[in-house]
Amino acid sequence: MREIFFVVGRGGAILWSDAGDSAGFIPDTRERWEAIWRLREEIEELAHSHPAGPRGFSHEDETTMEALRAALGKPLAFSVIAPTGSVRRQNDEDVHVELKDEPWWANLLRRASGMM
Repeated sequence: MREIFFVVGRGGAILWSDAGDSAGFIPDTRERWEAIWRLREEIEELAHSHPAGPRGFSHEDETTMEALRAALGKPLAFSVIAPTGSVRRQNDEDVHVELKDEPWWANLLRRASGMM
């Protein structure tokens, strides 16, 4: 299993993705930050997997989300996809999303992460 990261645009389009080497960590890469900057006008959501859990944001996720909001200067949604469901943060509010209510790309992210 490994963490996977998706940049999601309008209409749920996957604009870019990359993968870590472990289930518990996906290191920062210059390519990811450049892709986010290049796609900044189209980005609506940034999502990544926690294939071994938890169904929530880590401390590192929190600091990264803060940096992204500051750098991009626009509201974004952030999601963590875990084995049993997901959590989505938008406008500083976390909503736990059940499997049946997730966006189409959630299962694609799960498959790529090795959860399915």
